[in-house]
Amino acid sequence: MDKYLIDGQNLSFHPERVAQWLAAGDDWEKAKLVYPIYVEISPMGACNHRCTFCAVDYIGYKAVSIEGALLRERIKEMGALGVKSIMLAGEGEPLLHKEINAITLAVSGCVDVAFTTNGILLHKLETLDLCKWVKVSVNAGTRESYAKVHRTKEKDWDILWRNLRAAAKRKGDCTLGLQMVCLPENAGEEKELQALADDAGVDYVVFKPYSQHKASITTQYEGYKPISLPKGKGTVIREEAIKTEAHGYEKCHATPNFWAYVMANGDVYSCSAYLLDRRFLLGNIGTDSFRAIWEGERRRANWDFVRNSLDIKECRLNCRMDKANRYLEGFTTQQHINFV
Repeated sequence: MDKYLIDGQNLSFHPERVAQWLAAGDDWEKAKLVYPIYVEISPMGACNHRCTFCAVDYIGYKAVSIEGALLRERIKEMGALGVKSIMLAGEGEPLLHKEINAITLAVSGCVDVAFTTNGILLHKLETLDLCKWVKVSVNAGTRESYAKVHRTKEKDWDILWRNLRAAAKRKGDCTLGLQMVCLPENAGEEKELQALADDAGVDYVVFKPYSQHKASITTQYEGYKPISLPKGKGTVIREEAIKTEAHGYEKCHATPNFWAYVMANGDVYSCSAYLLDRRFLLGNIGTDSFRAIWEGERRRANWDFVRNSLDIKECRLNCRMDKANRYLEGFTTQQHINFV
């Protein structure tokens, strides 16, 4: 059972925020006060790997980062405004940020903090036990395939598993997981990865399909889906994502309402699938407070555009908000709701 709802959605646990969104309707003065529950932040634009499937290869892995004091200030502000969780990930490797421990320590009391990382620098995350979860991208079950998919040296394989074994011992209440994007290069290696994860003391392993980003330079995996995957204790298979062939809704309801994305240069976007698309650019945390950005004119314009003009066919399949949108769609289309 997917007790972490990795293949589902968590909006149903936030009825007050959903009710606020429903009550806002077409009224911008009410809608501007619907703050995101979740924000993904990229503290660092550079990355120490060049994975073959990377969705954000078009951004270019620029060596830019958000200044630590600014990031601490803005995340604390987000928490005060109603943001519940922050995932530190993004277009680069978050653990490359020199102040990542100070950032995590400062904000863990006001928001839930999580990481997505390739794990090579996991030993430097001294604040691991303050995180709700850490998910490590491990896209192979063997050393050779790992080096090929991550486009790195084979010695990183040993560093990775040394870090994971050590992290499992010091993680406290933090949930430690692995994730494999299923590709032709790693097909048939799922059982090896699961066995290695079990031996290292990892809590779960996720197997998920590749999702083609509309702006990605990489297109070699477009349309590829895994044929069969192992099931067992600690295994989470993104079965619904594998089955998805089309959007199950006409409009995106989650954007720009329940989530946001902050790039390594400080730019705030309402959707991570549209980074560098100025239609979704809301502002920059280096020049404005998060409140000014979220209640500002650019978000109002994006709110209007997504509601009235966005063609959902432009959007990426299996995006991060897909399951949330399917849930929210029911509030706009369901009839006879008083017959409980």
